[in-house]
Amino acid sequence: MTAAPIETPPSAPPPARPPRGRAAVALLGVSLVLVSFNLRPIFPSLSAVLPDATRDLQLSAAFTSLITTLPVLCLGLFAPFAPGLARRFGAERTVMLAMTLLAVGTALRGHGSAAGLMVGSLAAGASIAIGNVLLPSLVKRDFPASAALMTGLYTMALCGGAALAAGVTVPLEQAAGGSWRFALAVWALPALLVAGLWIVQQPRNAPAPAVRVAGAGPRRRLWRGLAHDRLAWQVTLFMGLQSALAYIVFGWLAPMLRDRGLSAVDAGLVVSVCVLAQTVSCLAAPGLAVRGRDQRLIAVTIVACAVFGLFGCFYAPLWTVWGWAVLQGIGQGSLIAVAMTIIVLRSPDNLVAAELSSMAQSVGYCLAAAGPLLAGLLNGWTGSFTGTAVLVGLLGLGASAAALGAGRARLVKADPPG
Repeated sequence: MTAAPIETPPSAPPPARPPRGRAAVALLGVSLVLVSFNLRPIFPSLSAVLPDATRDLQLSAAFTSLITTLPVLCLGLFAPFAPGLARRFGAERTVMLAMTLLAVGTALRGHGSAAGLMVGSLAAGASIAIGNVLLPSLVKRDFPASAALMTGLYTMALCGGAALAAGVTVPLEQAAGGSWRFALAVWALPALLVAGLWIVQQPRNAPAPAVRVAGAGPRRRLWRGLAHDRLAWQVTLFMGLQSALAYIVFGWLAPMLRDRGLSAVDAGLVVSVCVLAQTVSCLAAPGLAVRGRDQRLIAVTIVACAVFGLFGCFYAPLWTVWGWAVLQGIGQGSLIAVAMTIIVLRSPDNLVAAELSSMAQSVGYCLAAAGPLLAGLLNGWTGSFTGTAVLVGLLGLGASAAALGAGRARLVKADPPG
């Protein structure tokens, strides 16, 4: 779920870059995939050990809800700053700094204090927001002939990092003698290693801007036009509501399964299987979405898969949760991919697509942050996950309603009313 920055109109092409050798291109490709791998482990890793951290630090329900929500909120709040940072410092340097900040934030979460969890989550969320925005622009800049392949690879890495964190965080905790602090902090290491890879790729001279952004005037006009367009808001709502479901899975599925009686290891593995199913479906869904006359049917169908998969995890017999997790993953992974596909299909050109993607990501992630926040608060207030199940149902209904609008074969109107 990333948004591409605004590109310069054809009249203002970006400055030419010196050609890269094959080894440099290969290193850049590997580095991009590894950046993507690091953009999701902070979410399921905390979820896997959240009951232990809550018990040891005596955290309130409100605080646990906040620390699961804060990184998601940061994805929306800090995304608009990424293009400006890339223009000022260069894309390579910005990615390196983002990965360094991610390593620091992840390490702080293992400090063993409530303040460490809070500050670390804020820093990690901000750095992930920057990476989310810059990855597509770097792929377009340096891999124009293989953009689809690179996008598929970094999407798989995105889900793979989340799946690995969900599956091995608790075993790491057990291997460290029950230290959830170590199990959280250890995920700083891959981010730090990737930051090191980007150090050796810094331009020797003053970096040419890797991401060219349209002028403030045209961008304001585009935003004003989209802000007055009903279809643009339907696309944004669809992105935000499906993301809210995704981060409820990342933040609360493992604690809910542990509450139902699964061991910590098994709960983490169920989430890992769910995310692996997302990996497969997010690659297949776009091709299916573009075959139909519009995307309404497929969007509503996959919303149903995601919602009923979660309901199965909530209420079905425990021995069946693996199947329900796969169903949820198929639905959730397809939702992410179809939401991004709809952004492209509803846009008349690349400039509008970039601005619509920025709108859907910035506003959508801020909306999505309410999902894990409300899920945690409802669990704390009621002492069960029944309220969370109701929330999931309401989010599903809202996402379906937005999909019926966003999935229509129409284009957004980026010109503001006169």
